[in-house]
Amino acid sequence: MDSPGTAPQPAPAPSETLAAPDQVTHGQVTDDQVPHDNPDVTDSTGTSRHARQFGLPVATALVMGNIIGGGIFTLPASIAPFGTVSLVAFAVLTVAAIALALVFGRLAARDPRTGGPYVYAREAFGDFAGFLAAWSYWITGWVSNAALAVAAVGYLDVVIPVGGHPWSACLTALVLLWLPAVANFAGTRYVGAVQLVSTVLKFVPLLLVAVGGLFFFDPARLGPFNSSGHGPVGAVSASAALLLFSYLGVESAAVSAGEVKDARRNVGRASVIGTTGAALVYLLGTLAVFGTVPHDRLVHSTAPFSDAVNAMFGGSWGGTAVALAAVVSMTGCLNGWTLLSAQTPYAAAKDGLFPAAFARRRRGVPTIGVAVTVVLASLLTAYNYLSGSGKVFEVLVLITTFTATVPYLLATAAQLFHLISGRRESVDRARLARDLVITAVAAGFSLWLMAGAGYAAVYQGVLFLFAGVLVYAVMVARRQQA
Repeated sequence: MDSPGTAPQPAPAPSETLAAPDQVTHGQVTDDQVPHDNPDVTDSTGTSRHARQFGLPVATALVMGNIIGGGIFTLPASIAPFGTVSLVAFAVLTVAAIALALVFGRLAARDPRTGGPYVYAREAFGDFAGFLAAWSYWITGWVSNAALAVAAVGYLDVVIPVGGHPWSACLTALVLLWLPAVANFAGTRYVGAVQLVSTVLKFVPLLLVAVGGLFFFDPARLGPFNSSGHGPVGAVSASAALLLFSYLGVESAAVSAGEVKDARRNVGRASVIGTTGAALVYLLGTLAVFGTVPHDRLVHSTAPFSDAVNAMFGGSWGGTAVALAAVVSMTGCLNGWTLLSAQTPYAAAKDGLFPAAFARRRRGVPTIGVAVTVVLASLLTAYNYLSGSGKVFEVLVLITTFTATVPYLLATAAQLFHLISGRRESVDRARLARDLVITAVAAGFSLWLMAGAGYAAVYQGVLFLFAGVLVYAVMVARRQQA
């Protein structure tokens, strides 16, 4: 932000912005001022052996792992009351989510620094917009982690009785929160390994149902095309409201762009491939469940994938298998979101818009950001279990849907700004028109996500944003004083 009483300064040229991805443009903290790895654990290039950049496979796994959490295991039953028209909503949302992934890829090609939407919003609109993106995304990270841990306990309880008492359930949830945090503290090398393994393990049972279900598919079990009571358009919109939240995470590679090899190419590729892969798993898995579990039973099912496995192969082992898959899925999701929730504050702290402690990085991971994130998530998890405030917790989870879309909308606005202002390498009109259409679809998707959160969540989410304004005022005042 410009100092009071001074004329606005022109934005830096793209070449200046992109020349040094880790360059600090306005901040008080640089890489030379923050603790680095012990030189005893560095290789011949000076890079910590625990800090490794992500290649395309790991970056793609990060996107897919963060999009696919535990919700997929109950998703078919949630949309079954609408009928198979919900599959049309899936297709529409997939196109919109891929458009958003393409926008993130184009923005990362311009500026491949860690921080994602924060970097894009700040470069286009200044410090305040960047801070709002960082603040919103940070809230999304630690509240979502608490929600994932609570959901994981519910699935783990199927295998090991841990949820019989609030204290035991709370302790189990805290263990599930801290294990991914330990992997993050160990360095990006271990974060990438955990993410890749957990993504592979979660897809084994999901693909088993998605592919195996084709051999047991019976169209008679699908039920009516539209059983929602609305017209076709209304039915698609109503079912889409439930499906919208399933695509949060398309920005994962962009947020960690500084840790991705050849980020200008691989962030966009990982975003599109990861989003497309997650969408195919969603669509095929849901279609398989629709075709193997009778519709009248599916609408009342609490474990649709378990019912599908039991219907395909007989026996009652489906519940245990799906529960294990769900725990693995959400552990991998916690691993990825723990890193992402620390990356955006790290980028903002380097620019003096978050406390300087968030800019400390060791072994490629912002350790203070990870620690603060897991502590806040732990406190919220403990509050949820020990106070019995289930409804308050559900509202907070809905708020994260709103807070996640604020950075999405700011990022698409930044892309729209660059396209219209002509700050491009090419003036190809056909490419410009294509990019404008893609950006418009992504912006519409972001607004749709925000509307799907509901009035109460948007209202309270705005209060969270306004609380951030006070933090921003303190940080700017301290920066100007320095």
